[in-house]
Amino acid sequence: MSQQHSALAPAPHPAEAKRGDWWRDAVIYQVYPRSFADSNGDGMGDLEGIRTRLPYLRDLGVDAVWLSPFYASPQADAGYDVADYRAVDPMFGNLLDADALIRDARGLGLRIIVDLVPNHSSDQHEWFKRAVAEGPGSPLRDRYHFRPGKGENGELPPNDWESIFGGPAWTRVEDGEWYLHLFAPEQPDFNWDHPAVGDEFRSILRFWLDMGVDGFRIDVAHGLVKAEGLPDLGSHDQVKLLGNDVMPFFDQDGVHEIYRQWRLILDEYSGERIFVAEAWTPTVERTAHYVRPDELHQAFNFQYLSTAWDAEELRGVIDRTLEAMRPVGAPATWVLSNHDVTRHATRFANPPGLGTQIRTAGDRELGLRRARAATLLMLALPGSAYIYQGEELGLPDVVDLADEDRQDPAYFRGAGQDGFRDGCRVPIPWTREGSSYGFGAGGSWLPQPPEWAELSVEAQTGDPDSTLELYRTALAVRRAQPGLGAGDAVEWLRAPEGVLAFRRGEFVCVANTGGESVTTPAYGRVLLASGEVAEVDGDAKVPADTTVWWTTA
Repeated sequence: MSQQHSALAPAPHPAEAKRGDWWRDAVIYQVYPRSFADSNGDGMGDLEGIRTRLPYLRDLGVDAVWLSPFYASPQADAGYDVADYRAVDPMFGNLLDADALIRDARGLGLRIIVDLVPNHSSDQHEWFKRAVAEGPGSPLRDRYHFRPGKGENGELPPNDWESIFGGPAWTRVEDGEWYLHLFAPEQPDFNWDHPAVGDEFRSILRFWLDMGVDGFRIDVAHGLVKAEGLPDLGSHDQVKLLGNDVMPFFDQDGVHEIYRQWRLILDEYSGERIFVAEAWTPTVERTAHYVRPDELHQAFNFQYLSTAWDAEELRGVIDRTLEAMRPVGAPATWVLSNHDVTRHATRFANPPGLGTQIRTAGDRELGLRRARAATLLMLALPGSAYIYQGEELGLPDVVDLADEDRQDPAYFRGAGQDGFRDGCRVPIPWTREGSSYGFGAGGSWLPQPPEWAELSVEAQTGDPDSTLELYRTALAVRRAQPGLGAGDAVEWLRAPEGVLAFRRGEFVCVANTGGESVTTPAYGRVLLASGEVAEVDGDAKVPADTTVWWTTA
């Protein structure tokens, strides 16, 4: 038996033909706009560039496209510092371009999900500029968290909270007061206790829903409400506690009332529109609170993303996720990479660990082999899956960017997150030739390594052994197989140590996470495999770091 990725072509799937609750088994593709496609040759991706590449995404076989922020912004944090939530930043185009993109996507059967950033604004947002200019006591200051400092002359921050990007979470303005920013100083946090903030965001939701978007990914969904009185945390190096402990500024119960109000708005609109939460919580059980029937539809599964390529650990997080989501009736979501973490083709390389720098060709080969296997495992699980742009090409992180090329604000602050997110944000290659391998006519805002020519869409298309064709076939098989997609359970099968094996109806998935080949039953006809699979005396020999899909039909 051997893999045959090119046997199935992606089936057409116009959005209007999809059954209800499309989001329960959707495959959603994340586009990082500045790094996807550049239409005007300025080195920066844009909305028109995305629009021209929509047929590629349709043919890949995804159901929806999630766009990272493209709003008007000074770009202190790559657009997650929003100055105007109802305007497109000129670097990406304008509202007419957004409208054309949404319309073209709909015509191709693709849904568009946009990022919403409600935890903080840009310091260039009109509200914040007025708050600073009008001084202490200004009503506008109540829409943010302004406080007097501690110490004899107010020279110390109001509390001990630390920024996710490193350093204090407070910055002092000229009149002596301090303002809260859990991220960069250019990103002041909104005060969600003030009614004007809620009013504004309900209006913003309606603006984009009226434009025709199919949903919102909510940035820092866990961070909007802060504990009353903004109490000290009482510890340092707080970034290490994120997602692992209770924090006075994250995952407060008050966020859920906000989302119940938002859900009422969304449900006024036809077309099965959805909310997706970026919610870092200590447990998957806490994550499940965000997707109760009257709140949001999906929440990213960061516990799964941060799990090592290890059968025992993976089975544990899969079981916990499915058990946590079942009582609230929400689908599990699965994700391996995004714009904030090391790509899994690098993360799974040897030696293991987040942020690992691949030093040898052997490391690169191992990382890619594990990434391919991990993808087939993820796509076999019940629920919805997310793909980050370029992972379908097997792209690794670019780990050798020069200091002068880096643009991640966390890198320049020298603390907090590792500051190397630029490595997963390098523009993707489309062709073998050109100044930016088809990204655009004028180079790219982050330099691409020369070996990416052979990882380009052009180089991989039609090659049955390429990662791109593996993804195309996997998504086509997933759509065609009744045992895949929606659901909330798997039937675990006996398997050798280091191997995951489960059944879903007439479908069987076997993932060998170990370093040696293993022998398993041949469960039927091989649908797809991430590597070569041999049949030996009626059994199957599954190589190391390989996932196989069977059908028993």
